[in-house]
Amino acid sequence: MKNMFSDTHFHYKMATRERGVNGKEVLEALIARGTFFAQDIGTHCDDVQARYEAIEEDIASLDKDAQEKARKMIHYSAGIWSAEEAIKERETQVKRLEDEINAFEKRTGQKVISLGECGLDHHWNSEHEAEFDSDMIAAEKEMFEMQLELAKKLSLPVIVHSRDAASDTIDCIKRVGYDKGIIHCYSYGIEEARIFLDRGWYISFSGSITYTKKRNMEDMRALLRFVPKERLLLETDAPYLAPVPLRGSVNNPVNVSHTYQFCADMRLEKAEELSEAVDANIRALYAL
Repeated sequence: MKNMFSDTHFHYKMATRERGVNGKEVLEALIARGTFFAQDIGTHCDDVQARYEAIEEDIASLDKDAQEKARKMIHYSAGIWSAEEAIKERETQVKRLEDEINAFEKRTGQKVISLGECGLDHHWNSEHEAEFDSDMIAAEKEMFEMQLELAKKLSLPVIVHSRDAASDTIDCIKRVGYDKGIIHCYSYGIEEARIFLDRGWYISFSGSITYTKKRNMEDMRALLRFVPKERLLLETDAPYLAPVPLRGSVNNPVNVSHTYQFCADMRLEKAEELSEAVDANIRALYAL
């Protein structure tokens, strides 16, 4: 059976425990199509153990052969999303994150394979946080750089969340001097992509690319063709950003196939070939 349609970024516990997605059915569907890689992503300094337990609870409902395949397929990150409360306690939060990564690996024997998601969100924070002023923006950048430094210390790839913050994201990365990881749910243009790519980053696209309006389709086509095949990744960001034709529904990792098909069509490739290329990139980035 061919490995098909890895999902490099999703939030399993949010989807299954908070949004009603049937986790057993998702795991069975991923296994049935031979998915090579599926990565559950952290957003809080201390959430990795609870996320692991949610997945393990659903894995336990599978038969023995499927359990083995699921555990081989599922991988974990750990990181701190740039929420206001975390930014205000950033030193404590990042220290707790490091401690939790070490404790998780000792408790479970599982390796955290990446640091994140972490980064800058000037869109959400500026519009939704009443206290998000210039001092908070500076503190947000500091917390991002602290996590980049931790990733460097632990030799982990970084999963970067960057929204309406391209120049600040690049500046933070330059200051730390660590260029290993993924710009997830990419939302910028070709010029920003060129900067990230030249520094060695992978670029990951989510189902949001399928929302492109007709008037912007040529720009999207150009962007998707600009990113070299050996640096391209795809994701769901489930439970968010369900791709067309499922837009508006609760997303899950099975739906990433629609994003592969859209991206492949834009690049004049076959979805199966694109899937193979993404899996090769995953192997290279994570030394799998």
